[in-house]
Amino acid sequence: MKVIRKSKTDPESGYMSRPGKPGGFFYLDHRTVDGKCNIITDVYVTPGNVHDSMPYIERLEAQIEKFGFEVEEVALDSGYMTAPIAKKLHEKGIFSVIAYRSFRPTKQKISKYYFKYNAEKDVYICPEKQELKYKLTNREGYHQYHSNSGICSKCPRLSECTRSKNHVKVITRHIWEEHIEWIRENRLSEAGKKLYARRKETIERSFADSKELHGLRYCRMRGIEKVKEQCLLTAASQNMKKIAMMLSRKN
Repeated sequence: MKVIRKSKTDPESGYMSRPGKPGGFFYLDHRTVDGKCNIITDVYVTPGNVHDSMPYIERLEAQIEKFGFEVEEVALDSGYMTAPIAKKLHEKGIFSVIAYRSFRPTKQKISKYYFKYNAEKDVYICPEKQELKYKLTNREGYHQYHSNSGICSKCPRLSECTRSKNHVKVITRHIWEEHIEWIRENRLSEAGKKLYARRKETIERSFADSKELHGLRYCRMRGIEKVKEQCLLTAASQNMKKIAMMLSRKN
């Protein structure tokens, strides 16, 4: 049974629980900055239990429609590595780099990384050169590729590969996997590495300034509309300082 936690003092907030982050009721500021001048172009506030990837495409398209932006490239952290986002960015022709989401396989288990996909035959090839053939597509949009239990039961690396009782190794591949692979290729390119390295100078710096210099580490009011006001005023202050600095340098 799924347990939904609700704050008694601020019911509009959301309970956030993430590895390496403090748990509790929070709001999230989903912010966009431009890569050239670090001007904040969008602020969107949600409860803390809304995943970062959920409003991304909607906010990207809202900015393009409202301001007429011609978006050439984007750099995102690993939380945005989802198939729908990868597909949309690829279709829009936006050069995209998304951080690698580290995978920690079970101890003494051969991960998916060691299985190579053969597009012509639509099969995966295991490290022992055996084929995993397409079996079905689940409701989440993942193709499942199953190994031959008769061959796997005799494999000397069976214990490293799977703990399945029927000796079948299952590999999944999303129906939009080619878009995810395009993102990965961008990340490994020289242009992709340079683009992602700039995140610490742009969006990460913007969030750090808002927390350390503008008091955005904590919500000063309750309710999502009032928190939105705080976030928008903070962003406006940061932008005015940034624009003033740019004009002074120009003069």
